[in-house]
Amino acid sequence: MNENAYERALLVVEEVKKAVTGKDACIIKAFAAILAKGHILIEDVPGVGKTTLAIAFSKAMDLENHRVQFTPDVMPADILGFQMYDKETGNFVYHPGTIMCNLFLADEINRTSPKTQSALLEVMEEGGVTVDGERYQVPKPFVVIATQNPKGSAGTQLLPESQLDRFMICMSMGYPDKDSEISIAKGKSMKKNAKEVECVMGREELLELCKVVEREIYVDERVYRYIVELAGATRENSYIDLGMSPRGTIACTKMAKAWAFLQGRDYVMPEDVAEIFPDVVKHRLVLNTKARVTHISEAAVTEEILSNVHQPASYELKGIYRG
Repeated sequence: MNENAYERALLVVEEVKKAVTGKDACIIKAFAAILAKGHILIEDVPGVGKTTLAIAFSKAMDLENHRVQFTPDVMPADILGFQMYDKETGNFVYHPGTIMCNLFLADEINRTSPKTQSALLEVMEEGGVTVDGERYQVPKPFVVIATQNPKGSAGTQLLPESQLDRFMICMSMGYPDKDSEISIAKGKSMKKNAKEVECVMGREELLELCKVVEREIYVDERVYRYIVELAGATRENSYIDLGMSPRGTIACTKMAKAWAFLQGRDYVMPEDVAEIFPDVVKHRLVLNTKARVTHISEAAVTEEILSNVHQPASYELKGIYRG
């Protein structure tokens, strides 16, 4: 593996840590999703640094970022843009929406209407928008980081399964540890720390890193089989109505490769898959009545699946690892 590429990636992680303290695992998983060309859903209570995390990544990698606070009155045209008639030319001219950026922060996405939520479906899957029959591509790299309040919070609406499936991972940041919260209480706010983040990587270099992850990280056949068996287990579990889709299988593979890269390896270990699997599958599961009645959570079901599906032993694969 290109050692320089790995070292450059670590510089980004270190810069983001300046803004978000005590959440190293969350930072690395979010960066892994970015390197895997995926979108990120962060589900958590307000005020734990979700927005700060997104802004820190945009500053560290010189990404043009736009933030939209999703409320019931936000319309699809605010996101996608619109056509307006120009008297001078006699033509309709496209006025870009907020989606035309490298990093789009959809804050509290589950507080807006389903109509506006669905405006993101096309661009998250295909990297472009269609307005009045005309197609417009978003800049590259492009990533959506969406935040949502926990299910059942006042004024929220559930995202449809088709949209949830377009997010590569769904993670939770949680409350800061005691030491980090003491620093916050002393006035060292997350917003102030975010101003200290410096640009250490350009957009083109980020695109090159994405290519390294995609092309140079090796996945053995037995690891592929392990990923597919985990996906199949979600479709057969007695507590699950809707299991992981093939898109989820692809996301799990890409995410495992990016995670392995950020661990300094050019190959994926079964442990990498087990580490990222809960974040990849959490938002893709629809539990049935049996699970709700017995108070079984997505996390508990995921843990059960990881326990029941045979994980290849790393020592069995060492002979085929490269590098």
